[in-house]
Amino acid sequence: MTVSGKKQTMGFDVPSSGENGVVASPARRGDSPENIKATPVPEAAPKRPETPSKASNGDEVSAAATPGRSSGKTRQAINIKAELERRQGGKPLLNLVVIGHVDAGKSTLMGHLLYLLGNVNKRTMHKYEQESKKAGKASFAYAWVLDETGEERDRGVTMDVGMTKFETNTKVVTLMDAPGHKDFIPNMITGAAQADVAVLVVDASRGEFEAGFEAGGQTREHALLVRSLGVTQLAVAVNKMDQVNWQQERFREISSKLGHFLKQAGFKESDVFFIPTSGLSGENLTARSTVSELTSWYSGHSLLEQIDEFKAPQRSIDKPFRLCVSDVFKDQGSGFCVTGKIEAGFIQTGDKILAMPPNETCTVKGITLHDEALDWAAAGDHVSLTVTGMDIIKINVGCVFCDPKEPIRVCTRFRARILLFNIEVPITQGFPVLLHYQTVSEPATIKKLISVLHKSSGEVLKKKPKCLSKGMNAVVEIQTQRPVSLELYKDYKELGRFMLRYVGSTIAAGVVT
Repeated sequence: MTVSGKKQTMGFDVPSSGENGVVASPARRGDSPENIKATPVPEAAPKRPETPSKASNGDEVSAAATPGRSSGKTRQAINIKAELERRQGGKPLLNLVVIGHVDAGKSTLMGHLLYLLGNVNKRTMHKYEQESKKAGKASFAYAWVLDETGEERDRGVTMDVGMTKFETNTKVVTLMDAPGHKDFIPNMITGAAQADVAVLVVDASRGEFEAGFEAGGQTREHALLVRSLGVTQLAVAVNKMDQVNWQQERFREISSKLGHFLKQAGFKESDVFFIPTSGLSGENLTARSTVSELTSWYSGHSLLEQIDEFKAPQRSIDKPFRLCVSDVFKDQGSGFCVTGKIEAGFIQTGDKILAMPPNETCTVKGITLHDEALDWAAAGDHVSLTVTGMDIIKINVGCVFCDPKEPIRVCTRFRARILLFNIEVPITQGFPVLLHYQTVSEPATIKKLISVLHKSSGEVLKKKPKCLSKGMNAVVEIQTQRPVSLELYKDYKELGRFMLRYVGSTIAAGVVT
């Protein structure tokens, strides 16, 4: 029935293509994927006599989905923007990454939050509780919402970035639970590179906060990493406050220590928020706490309200399409799937896209966002694309899909401005590093040291320095072993940032110039 009803609307107002598209797309979006596959044929049928210029059936389908394809790019861009507003119901999209020292309680905190929001049903939760009791880890039940694999559950440590989505009153949030363990920092960089805002979880119990914060702890390194990957807003969840009986002085002590450090790391004080929470008992997560020990001195936001308050970043929809691949897998049927976050521009089913460095073109067959099939997606979305027309062997994690008309640049040598963190060894010419960029990690060497810059004003202090020591701001030339696809920082903020690591610790952050 729905199909025939839709067919009539299509038949009647074909000339006013703007309206026609609006009628078609919300109706199609609700359908299950099978229906979507079924609908284009009747939709395309009444179009055939009126558009003889379109030859193949495939083109008509895309014309039905995106009216104004033929009439230049301008109208299409407007449609995308209007559609974007409508799809989210006026709610902007926010990509949130959860970071912090190992065992600070990140997964438990977020699992409990999702449970309280009703994203995990009672039955599943009950099953997790039973299973974790059996395994002798009753307190891990909430963490299992996000740690799915057997190994993560056995060890009680998050290893890979877990992804889910939830809605607050004003935002749609894509949540990424990053691993806190030192060995999995490359995974954590991949997660943080896709985020707009971050929640830093610290452990309030005596000795634990110090362990995570002083030398060798992950709290500092994670905070520096997200800052240099472009996250500017941070909520600090001071977790496990129930262990210290919600003492105000403990909360203050942590806030002042951490606040001082975050200010040095380059966060603005107005963009950092401290929230006392307890991930296990669920206090102050979604609703304001009722524990008298806490309410006597704290009257601020709960964690969810704070996430709600974050400002959504500007998305670059008008720029040419860019997508960084974070995962590749074979799909049933023809073609294969790639997942990643669209950094700029937008994409529609049927578009041809170019993959760099392999320099191969392919066609987008389908787009899914959070397990729903869509006709298009725009900057800021985490999508899986089903692509055909190229070999899966050629694509690896870290490739960039782009617009064939305006491809991304591929190079093995580039010049960059870097800021060095606390490093033991001074950097000299020919220093070997690991370049982390978006989802890639490539071995590279620092070929030339060009100049040392002043930290704030950016003027050149010294030409051709012999070595660089900690805290310096410098311009260097970096050479990679294999070609990588990069953009200039001034053109694409997200695609121009990178990190340098050396023997398991982060030594510098930089932007491509």
